[in-house]
Amino acid sequence: MKKLLTSAAAVAALMLVFAAPAAAATADEEDVVVLSGTALVAEDETVSDVVVFHGDALIEGTVTGNLVVFDGPATISGTVEGDAIAFNGLLRVKPFAVVGGDVFADERDIALAATVDGDVRGISDLGWMVDGRFAFVAGFAVWLAVTISVLLLGLIVVWLAPRAVDATVEASRTGTGAAIGWGLALFVGLPVLAVVAMASLVGIPFGIGLLLALALIYALGHTASAWILGRVLVREPRSRALAFVAGWAILAAASAVPVLGGLVWFMATVFGLGSIVVATWRSRGVAPSVATRTLAPSGPVAPSPT
Repeated sequence: MKKLLTSAAAVAALMLVFAAPAAAATADEEDVVVLSGTALVAEDETVSDVVVFHGDALIEGTVTGNLVVFDGPATISGTVEGDAIAFNGLLRVKPFAVVGGDVFADERDIALAATVDGDVRGISDLGWMVDGRFAFVAGFAVWLAVTISVLLLGLIVVWLAPRAVDATVEASRTGTGAAIGWGLALFVGLPVLAVVAMASLVGIPFGIGLLLALALIYALGHTASAWILGRVLVREPRSRALAFVAGWAILAAASAVPVLGGLVWFMATVFGLGSIVVATWRSRGVAPSVATRTLAPSGPVAPSPT
């Protein structure tokens, strides 16, 4: 299942890059992308690739590229010069139809008079996509999205709450052990708490909301570690933003390395979350009240004139 989902996401990402999205359209020598509905290639039409996310595909004309259907049936009575792929649905190749590449479908009906120049395989045989360029494109897209999101989030927080950033950095220096402990507790405990909450009818909304919030919570932890690492390299009184960008760049580069990237993300998220918790705990009641603050004279008080 993991391989299937990875393959589907990879194919979709690559197709969306080169295709012109449309709800349902056919045009000569152009890609056809259908979000929901029917993709029809008439008998006298020639198109490039055909991608259907939810719906059916009717290929009566010529497809010079690939046919990919994620959820729905596909019927080929014309020509598909590339591969024909149906992830969840029946793939039917009628008599005298031609498929120039491979056929990938768990449910398929290929007529004896049909022509398939490639192999006929199941969806589980799509592992070559995971190991090839499609997986690289999907992985790079995810890495880029996460990296840019962390950059924007960090700069916004530095702008809106600079003192909170300083407090988090200080907490990481003076409360390292507590930060690691609290970070681990939150990283593991929050998903468990969400699942436990959804066991009851009343707790279902809370559990779902918490699960949806985990992405932002973990992103905050990763961002906090970028602040902390950046301040090690860019000391005060230099810009907080400059320090954050320095730490962010190092974490982003490390996250791009296979295997190491996952470990770096985990460690940064845990330590950042814990540092935020320690800083928040220490900040309770620390700021003096404006009403009780007294101002001492800075020098001798001149006598009042009589």
